Amino acid sequence: MSPSNPLIRACEPNDLPAVTAIYAHHVTHGTGSFETDPPSLSEMALRHDNVMQLGLPWLVASVDGKVKGFAYANHFRPRPGFRYLVEDSVYVHANHGGKGLGVALLTELIRRCELAGMRQMVAVIGDSANTASMALHHRLGFVHAGQLTASGRKHGRWLDTVLMQRPLGRGHTSDAP
Repeated sequence: MSPSNPLIRACEPNDLPAVTAIYAHHVTHGTGSFETDPPSLSEMALRHDNVMQLGLPWLVASVDGKVKGFAYANHFRPRPGFRYLVEDSVYVHANHGGKGLGVALLTELIRRCELAGMRQMVAVIGDSANTASMALHHRLGFVHAGQLTASGRKHGRWLDTVLMQRPLGRGHTSDAP
């Protein structure tokens, strides 16, 4: 598989070391996540298990048999009233950005969340300078929904949080779940 045509599939437990390494790089060097210490493999396994128990998707992008990106959805908030609203997370290996992996992952994540009956998806993007993430989401139908100014601190500076949103399936056009 070439980076422009990756294999997108469900994340399996044996994918988690690669997922953990990809995320650790973003935590350590980036501002897309406001975590400051990379989670351990056991913590990532717990997070994966929690998403699976909710019946939500956790996907990987495989290129030449190696995991080069991942994406998952989780409930935006744990309250029952938010049960049809999910937040997406998409991370791509540092050497594979701009090659279509994020688009492929998010496209499939959206599709699977719609199949799971979700009605809205929100992107909570760390750092208003994260133009690549905002462009990815905009390309797939997300619209700007707000910004939280100076809402996080990382790498010695204050960072904004950008909120983007997109309807899934029938969105809010029907009262039926």
